[in-house]
Amino acid sequence: MSIMKKIEIDGQQVAFKASAAIPRIYRLKFQRDIYKDLRVLEKSVGGQKEEESSLDLFSLEMFENIAFIMAKHADPSIPDTPEEWLDGFNTFFIYQVLPKLIELWGLNVKTDAEAKKTSPNRARNDNAAVPVKMCTVGAVHSGSGSSLHRINQRYVYRKQE
Repeated sequence: MSIMKKIEIDGQQVAFKASAAIPRIYRLKFQRDIYKDLRVLEKSVGGQKEEESSLDLFSLEMFENIAFIMAKHADPSIPDTPEEWLDGFNTFFIYQVLPKLIELWGLNVKTDAEAKKTSPNRARNDNAAVPVKMCTVGAVHSGSGSSLHRINQRYVYRKQE
């Protein structure tokens, strides 16, 4: 599931998309963790005015990269590099755009968490533990009807019955 939002930048309505694919796309493109980068940006800008902000040039580059990835995810026809994409704007106020991107990402994460918490086959108050076999990363499993699932940075092996 993904969430899209249009944000005005330099007089243009720019589409941004947040989904579960964003952390992977960001990591592959920039070799960085988007969760950590967003946390740093949020602390740097969070509720402050521009003159009170602790936003440095590196943080500005992180913002540009995150904005580019989310815009490219929404519209694959935009240029292939952040520099080319940013070249399409005169100037824009980061303190108006960044909080909206952080809000969009927060909505996406909240939606994913709510979807995982409930199941149509379980009562809302059913918090029963489900036993599964654990395995290590890189372990080889064979046989039909088995699968390897990544859950919270752990790999969980489940035998299909």
